[in-house]
Amino acid sequence: MRVAATEISSLDVLLVEDSAGDVRLAQEAFRASDKPIHLHVVGDGIEALSFLRHEGTHKNAPRPNLVLLDLNLPKMDGREFLAVVKSDASLNSIPMIILTASDAKEDVAYCYQHHANCFVRKPGQWSTFESVVKDMNKFWLFMVELP
Repeated sequence: MRVAATEISSLDVLLVEDSAGDVRLAQEAFRASDKPIHLHVVGDGIEALSFLRHEGTHKNAPRPNLVLLDLNLPKMDGREFLAVVKSDASLNSIPMIILTASDAKEDVAYCYQHHANCFVRKPGQWSTFESVVKDMNKFWLFMVELP
C-alpha cells in the first residue's frame, strides 16, 4: 500500500554516515522540518543492513521511509550497501538518496545503475547544507508518495 507523504504524521529517516560533523549538520537541518522526523543514524553499511533487517540491537528498528546514504563508509561502503539493498526484494522499495562528498562521475553512474533514487553532493558550507536538506525534505517528505 502506498501512502502519500502528506498523510504520514511522522517519518523515519535512516542516515548512514560516519562523519560526526555531517551527522550533526543533518540533525540540525532535520530539526527545522515542519513534520516530525525521527532521524536514525548508523555509521557504516554493515550496521545499516542490521537496522533494515531488524537484527541484533536493531530488532525493534522501524522500516525507514527513506535512507540518506554516504558512499565513503568503513566496513561496508555505501556502494556495496546500495547494491545489496536494491537487490533485496524486501528492501528495494525504500527510497535511497545518495548524500556524499564524491564528485566522481563513476560514482554517479554506479549509483544510478544500482537504482539510487537521487545523487546529491554534500555542500561544504552550513547554510548551503541546510538549504539542500530543506529542499530534500520538501520534495521527499511532502511532495512525493512514499512506498
